[in-house]
Amino acid sequence: MAGETTTIARPYAEAVFGRAVETDRLDHWSDTLGLLAAIVRDQRVAAAVANPKLESGQRVALLLDICGEHLDQEGQNLVRLLVHNHRLGVLPEIAALYEELKNESQGSLDVKVISAYKVSKAQENQLAKALKKRLDRDIRVTSEIDRDLIGGVVIRAGDLVIDGSVRGNLQKLATELGI
Repeated sequence: MAGETTTIARPYAEAVFGRAVETDRLDHWSDTLGLLAAIVRDQRVAAAVANPKLESGQRVALLLDICGEHLDQEGQNLVRLLVHNHRLGVLPEIAALYEELKNESQGSLDVKVISAYKVSKAQENQLAKALKKRLDRDIRVTSEIDRDLIGGVVIRAGDLVIDGSVRGNLQKLATELGI
């Protein structure tokens, strides 16, 4: 996440999280924000809402039409607020920050393992156990492949980043050598 975008998204995520806690609807808001983030990531929707000829009311109508019955009144109000404040583009960051707040409140953490090669379920479980011991939280591991790493892994757990990749080590070496 970019720093400025995160700064803009944080108050919205915190407000939605506060409302979700207040109404005991954490999972509902996860679904709502996930849906909205996926919609605004779509290239066709992004192009349509960025069209300067489209008025705010038309943007709201477009998004509400796409969402259909999947948005309750509060979700619709969030869309209106974000359109009014010209903040639709930060919806993916709002959703990500909301999930961090939710996970923290529930004592869990999503961990992403990026590897040059496929990570087995046994390796994911082993990593989850080690991180649970270190961070004292329930860990949910997802993995993805990035061949550019050459070898090794990069682990992202909230603000913690552990770069054990060959690419990362080569970059450190190049920095030390002034290359």
